[in-house]
Amino acid sequence: MTEAPTTAPESGGDSGSLPTIRVAALALLRERRVLMVTARARDVYYMPGGKIDPGETAAEAAAREAFEEVSVRLDAASVHPLFTVTVQAHGEPEGRLVEMQVFEGTTPDAPRPSSEVDAVHWVSSADLHRCPPAGAETLRRLHALGLID
Repeated sequence: MTEAPTTAPESGGDSGSLPTIRVAALALLRERRVLMVTARARDVYYMPGGKIDPGETAAEAAAREAFEEVSVRLDAASVHPLFTVTVQAHGEPEGRLVEMQVFEGTTPDAPRPSSEVDAVHWVSSADLHRCPPAGAETLRRLHALGLID
C-alpha cells in the first residue's frame, strides 16, 4: 500500500491541520503470517490497500485494492473489519496522519504482484522493522490478537 499524498477530506480539527489520508487495507492471513507488498523497488513493506474512492465503502476499497495490487478476488462474505490504525503518515510532513481501516478477508487465489507491486511477502511480527508506522502498528495488533507469529 502506498501512503502517498491524496486529496482525502480533512478530518476534524482546526482549518490549519493537515488532511488525514484515509485508506483501507487487507489483512490476508495464512499460516500465521500476513500478506504484505513492496512497491517501486522499495524495501518497505506495506499492506495491500489504498485510498477510499468517493461513493465507495472502506470494505469495497480494500477488496478493490487487493485485486489491483495482488490479483486476488475476495469472498465478499468473508470481508470484515479488524481495527483502524491512525498514525503519522510515512514520508509526509509531521502531523499528517494516515487512518487505515484494516479488513480481514479470504480468497482461494494465490496472491501475485500486479503492475503496482514489485513483490508479495508473507510476514510475521518479526518484520516490524521493515514497515512504515501504519504497517508496523498493524503487525503489532495482529500479533496481539494471536493471528500472526
